[in-house]
Amino acid sequence: MRRLFTSESVTNGHPDKVCDQIADGILDELLAADPLSRSACEVIAEPGAVHIMGEITTKAKPDYIAIARRVIESIGYSKPEYGFDSNASITCSVHEQSGDIAMGVDSSYTDQSTLGAGDQGMMFGYASDEGEEYMPLALTLSRKLAMKLTEERVSGRMAFLRPDGKSQITVEYDGRKPVRIDTVVLSAQHDPDIPMDDLRKELLENVIKPSLPESMLDSSTRFFINPTGRFVLGGPAADTGLTGRKIIVDTYGGYAHHGGGAFSGKDPTKVDRTAALALRNIAKTIVASGAAAECELQAAYAIGVAEPVSLAVSTNGTAKIGEDRIIGWIKNHYDLRPAGMIERFDLRRPIYLPSAGYGAFGRTDVTFPWEIIDQDALADLRKLI
Repeated sequence: MRRLFTSESVTNGHPDKVCDQIADGILDELLAADPLSRSACEVIAEPGAVHIMGEITTKAKPDYIAIARRVIESIGYSKPEYGFDSNASITCSVHEQSGDIAMGVDSSYTDQSTLGAGDQGMMFGYASDEGEEYMPLALTLSRKLAMKLTEERVSGRMAFLRPDGKSQITVEYDGRKPVRIDTVVLSAQHDPDIPMDDLRKELLENVIKPSLPESMLDSSTRFFINPTGRFVLGGPAADTGLTGRKIIVDTYGGYAHHGGGAFSGKDPTKVDRTAALALRNIAKTIVASGAAAECELQAAYAIGVAEPVSLAVSTNGTAKIGEDRIIGWIKNHYDLRPAGMIERFDLRRPIYLPSAGYGAFGRTDVTFPWEIIDQDALADLRKLI
């Protein structure tokens, strides 16, 4: 059966991603000074202004405003003519974590084994055999376009580009197999003086074609390059940004479920983040072992309770062994209590900012600990096949 599936990505200059990166820049600085920091940091960005808020409990003494300015500058918002830059007005109003919430996790200071989940909720992890990244292909390709946009801008090869941009790829499948790219959408923020025909030609030749497999493009593939035309005003100067609004971009491009909780600004006691990272690792290991061609895991937690209240696996009919045996293997090899996940992936350290720009999973430009397959667990699962 033929079907289409679409995923989008954004550059790190997208207004929501600006906010995510500020939040994770703050988190990284907190963890560098105090690994037991608690953070649920939220950021809003608008024309000429940023507001930092949320709940933070820490022994660190961060300069939140200075961190935000560094992140904004590093993204590329460095010129007043962009309408938003590192000289923006930045305000901050953070307070400590609620005592009612902290009560369920405060035991971490005395007994890591009883560290309770920082919130209730359900989290998902996913992997598939569509590529070496173990990710859905539409997201992998749309991300490559977004990253190539940034690469060309930062290198100076396409100096007329500005930080904001979005990409979208529609892949046609024959059953489970991706067979061609049906549609490519690319929108890039740009300086006002480049002619639109020149811009579209440059993006096609120097961003799209080098990023996408030629074998999946054909005469019927549709290209929409800056389809609205002019895209000079972008980033927070054009649209208000907010942390947590790109959770699908951050994970699996809509191909798999998402529990609803965002990642950025949250310390490792927040299972919204930590359990999603751990479940991705386990799903990736399952697919890499050959036990299934795709795998989606779900875990659910109750606030203040260490053990997950449920664990489920779905392989969409691709498993070579019973899903009950996969569940048993998971329980034998992985501690899904918050403290167990934190320890396994060494999460109380400043590693989060890079994940806030172009997604947390399937990255080839940076190695995250939750993307590293446990070879012993892998070998034991293969024995069950």
